[in-house]
Amino acid sequence: MTSSRLRAGIIIGVIVLCSALAGAAVERSVIQRVMAQRRPAPPLGPGGPGRFTREADSRRRPGDLREHYDRVLRPALGGAEARVAALLGEHRQPNRRVRVGGERRHACADARAVTRVIRAGVGGQGRVSGFVLWGEDPTGERNSMKRRKLGSLDVSEIGLGCMGMSAFYGSTDEDESIATIHRAYELGVTFLDTAQLYGPMTNEGLLGRAVAGQREDYEIATKFARRIEPTTVPGDVSTLGPLDGSPEHVRTSIDGTLQRLGTDYVDLYYQHRVDPNVPIEETVGAMADLVQQGKVRFLGLSEAAPDTIRRAHAVHPITAVQTEFSLWSRDVEAEILPTCRELGIGFVAYSPLGRGFLSGRFTHPDELDEGDFRRTGPRFTGDNLKANQRLVAKVGEIAEEKGVTPAQLAIAWVLAQGEDIVPIPGTKRRRYLEDNAGAADVDLTEDDLERIEAELPDVAGDRYDEAGMASVNL
Repeated sequence: MTSSRLRAGIIIGVIVLCSALAGAAVERSVIQRVMAQRRPAPPLGPGGPGRFTREADSRRRPGDLREHYDRVLRPALGGAEARVAALLGEHRQPNRRVRVGGERRHACADARAVTRVIRAGVGGQGRVSGFVLWGEDPTGERNSMKRRKLGSLDVSEIGLGCMGMSAFYGSTDEDESIATIHRAYELGVTFLDTAQLYGPMTNEGLLGRAVAGQREDYEIATKFARRIEPTTVPGDVSTLGPLDGSPEHVRTSIDGTLQRLGTDYVDLYYQHRVDPNVPIEETVGAMADLVQQGKVRFLGLSEAAPDTIRRAHAVHPITAVQTEFSLWSRDVEAEILPTCRELGIGFVAYSPLGRGFLSGRFTHPDELDEGDFRRTGPRFTGDNLKANQRLVAKVGEIAEEKGVTPAQLAIAWVLAQGEDIVPIPGTKRRRYLEDNAGAADVDLTEDDLERIEAELPDVAGDRYDEAGMASVNL
């Protein structure tokens, strides 16, 4: 395709979109004037204008369409940018929603539509004279992730657990963590999971900084549990108060969460652990008030027992229940999953990689950082460790024969357990995120699933220590 034909495709695509969205006809004279005024695109350089590269631009938030338009597309379009500029002006209002086709959508959806139409105008190639269009990943992976429903909440079929970016898993690197969240968006992993407890409070703050300016591109889930006291220090779990499911704590917790996240609402709000001293009806009743106030879209419970789930759901619809579920944590199959399915509640599977062990990324707790809570976990010590190493070896064997990584096999197995299940593998590094996201493309056959069922040894040891186990399934 010649350069002139490429430019013509760009111009026609932009004009068609602007006509549809702005409701204004574009006359032939405008097209002729643009064609006459077109200019060569700027030269391509490493990490230069309009170029998205994973290394050079890894910390830049994808989606700055205005900058891309100013630096790349405007020279190609000549003087016919008035209507596009007006449209892009809407994109600059981060909390503005517009009505498109009878449906209220965020304004940035229109900005993304510009890219789609321009891309279509150049034959779907996604490039303009060597330049990658706004938000495009050179690998072609961007937004390729399929979607699933948690009740009425639409999310990416694989989410991203953010806990380890701030707490419990040893050393942290904020720059790499934020780059990982941005890379998740490029891969279509838009369902982010955090909690007040993670840090405490610092993980919500990190996530808020990462999504600033593109909040609407993600589905954010967070949780409350232990009381934040006046003496609570961010980053010091020992300064948190006790578990508190009281209505008062529900109300005060959300305000701090919204401030740290830099948003006026969260998509999914969980009670992180059920407070046995407060009736679930009171806790969920207060959570339901947050929905009415517009601070929360949907409600969830974490590590709740079947009877608790039923009682909570009778007060206000529960959208999702989050509990550990993986090849070595299958307790939920007996009662919790059936209860969720009976009530139409989605299921979020945390630790689908067995806290990283099933992926083969470490084989012994001595390989972990000091301060990593896994170093003393029941499944990672003594005879339990030896038994579980055999389980991990079998996962690796099956994965190798399948031509996938152990992490991809483990996540694909969770995905295969039902369309109402969304795994949220946690990581703080882009390379592991990319490996995990690849599980969406793994097709496990019935023979694969039967072999896994038949050959995997039983897990040895509890998920948590005695105190931890006392706080789940309540």
